Amino acid sequence: MFSVGDRIVYPMHGAGIIRKIEEKEILGQKRAYYILQLPGNDMNVMIPVEMDSSTGIRGVVPQQALQGVVDLLRSESTQMSSNWNRRHRENMEKLRSGEILQVAEVVRNLIRADRRKNLAAGEKKLLANAMQILISELVLAGDMDLQEARRFIEETV
Repeated sequence: MFSVGDRIVYPMHGAGIIRKIEEKEILGQKRAYYILQLPGNDMNVMIPVEMDSSTGIRGVVPQQALQGVVDLLRSESTQMSSNWNRRHRENMEKLRSGEILQVAEVVRNLIRADRRKNLAAGEKKLLANAMQILISELVLAGDMDLQEARRFIEETV
């Protein structure tokens, strides 16, 4: 179980800070929820406390682990399927994993694909979502602001 003030990653939403733990009644059930504040906006995400292990929630990586992200962003792109549906499904699976290196791989591959040939609207949206997830963790793990994290990613790829 996490505590107020912990920095955690919630797959598909990104990293945030637990601002409070509240008990709420939703659909007739009382549950405890983490109230997670995401960096750079006023949006809060409610996450049921008892689901923390099953949803892939984890602590933000330590700052020293960011070197692995840098190495991955600089490394060669991995081969992506030429079939749009398969490529999209594979990228979504990586994002759902919540693992920073898998998210960074999606960001790297899509940025490079976009530089070669403009991405279709669906993949641009996927890239924007993956970027937001990666940026949020870089902000909290690397003590950067949003613009520094975005610039860091774009310059590193």
